[in-house]
Amino acid sequence: MKTIKELLRIGNGPSSSHTMGPRFASEKFLKKHPDAVHFEVTLYGSLAATGKGHLTDVAIIDVFGSEDKVSIVWQPRIFLPYHPNGMMFKAIDAMGNVMDEWTVYSVGGGALAEEGENMQQSDDIYDMEHFSDILQWCKRYGRSYWEYVEKCEGVEIWDYLREVWRTMRESVENGLEAEGVLPGPLHLQRKAAAYHIKASGYTASLHGRGLVFSYALAVSEENAAGGRIVTAPTCGSCGVVPAILYHLWKSRSFSEMRILRAIATAGLIGNVAKHTASISGAEAGCQAEVGVACAMAAAAACQLFGGSPAQIEYSAEMGLEHHLGMTCDPVCGMVQIPCIERNAYAAARAMDCNIYSSFSDGSHLVSFDKVLSVMMQTGRDLPSIYKETSEGGLAKNYERML
Repeated sequence: MKTIKELLRIGNGPSSSHTMGPRFASEKFLKKHPDAVHFEVTLYGSLAATGKGHLTDVAIIDVFGSEDKVSIVWQPRIFLPYHPNGMMFKAIDAMGNVMDEWTVYSVGGGALAEEGENMQQSDDIYDMEHFSDILQWCKRYGRSYWEYVEKCEGVEIWDYLREVWRTMRESVENGLEAEGVLPGPLHLQRKAAAYHIKASGYTASLHGRGLVFSYALAVSEENAAGGRIVTAPTCGSCGVVPAILYHLWKSRSFSEMRILRAIATAGLIGNVAKHTASISGAEAGCQAEVGVACAMAAAAACQLFGGSPAQIEYSAEMGLEHHLGMTCDPVCGMVQIPCIERNAYAAARAMDCNIYSSFSDGSHLVSFDKVLSVMMQTGRDLPSIYKETSEGGLAKNYERML
């Protein structure tokens, strides 16, 4: 597995696969062909089906400079075999001849891949990618998951995770301050500030739950507005992990270092999911985004409360298991309905997973690795209308207003 820096990316929303990935690909192709007079970008499958709602075209045009410099071709009915988020770039000279063409895929979390080959330039730094093996390592040497992360990444990982934590805090706080309507045709009202205020009127248990809701809404609304967030593991699921960390940091006064260790644990969970299954809604549905985010947050919470490696693994397993089969069906292709609300519910579920696992000794029959395998197979079995194309599920029958 590669560094968790490639999982926990800092950038602007609303989508890691539909906004960040195409932006990175455009930058790479432009750098390779600075002398081309024109470019053509063909978007396939899910990228074409919901690209306008995810600001895919805005990201591409922003890189190339203007609509006069780049033409975008939308092919929502054509799915390339390697991955649903396919792109073909063409560089064109002054005579109208194609100088070069490049097919690349946005595979989730901002990562790019060519068919059969991951394009990330970093080396594999983790010697294990199955969580059962990592759990056994922790048991054998009496270590924690964050210690395995440090062993593989080096002590410099803490500087990066400190920046991740700073960005997460800012996304919560910015989202709590912002009010009004989110961009796009849905005219969706921001709710984070109202939920935060209303939470103060409830007793302790409901007060905490209301705060978690408000923090998840805050980050998800910032993402939907194109704000700066951390992919955890994706933009569309970016509110879950920060909501848990921010709430526990505020309410329990955990030190920064303990929060960073929890982020490392969450990152390890997400990294295993990314490398052995998927974190792409276009490939495996929302179970791969919000489900994995819930698993990451559940593991982080259990780490903070002193859970054993077995209890942490159990907490993460429940977080994903109970999202199995969740479709990715954004209304009008926007990362708003049901995405924002799902982040809030998943954050609350992550807290419940931690509590449930803490009552146990960590023993359970179905492993996190097994759930990842089932999640991936379920994703393959889902029809394409339920995988970020906005053609089925909750998105069906809504007139496109883009």
